[in-house]
Amino acid sequence: MKKSLNSRSRSNPRHPQLGAVQLQAVADLFGVLSEQSRLRILQALQSGPASVSELVERAELKQANASKQLGILLVAGVIARRQEGNRAIYSIAMPMVKKLCALVCQGVARQAASRAAALARQPLMTRPRRGDAMRSGRFA
Repeated sequence: MKKSLNSRSRSNPRHPQLGAVQLQAVADLFGVLSEQSRLRILQALQSGPASVSELVERAELKQANASKQLGILLVAGVIARRQEGNRAIYSIAMPMVKKLCALVCQGVARQAASRAAALARQPLMTRPRRGDAMRSGRFA
């Protein structure tokens, strides 16, 4: 007898069903990770702990924006802060964030390479030209 998809996923200990509270926590974490400036900070922290001034330089952010985004990441528990004299040093507090970012970045790179390869296989005459959609009136 075939099991349905729902009964299989409920009984699979590797992929337990999450309750509403846990799903909201996951959604909140993805919300925190959905802002480019925060991702740039996390990328800069991949190489190790850094001060605010170092992060401003590495992530190419303005001081005010970096401070705001660091506060959001800190409250969410994604990063940690310690004091060294008068400097605040930040580091990644959630090791899974490193793995998640690597997984997503690798997936995006593979998808881009696949799209580029598919486009390269198309004959030149069938490739859409820049502006064709506008000229044909599809976006009018």
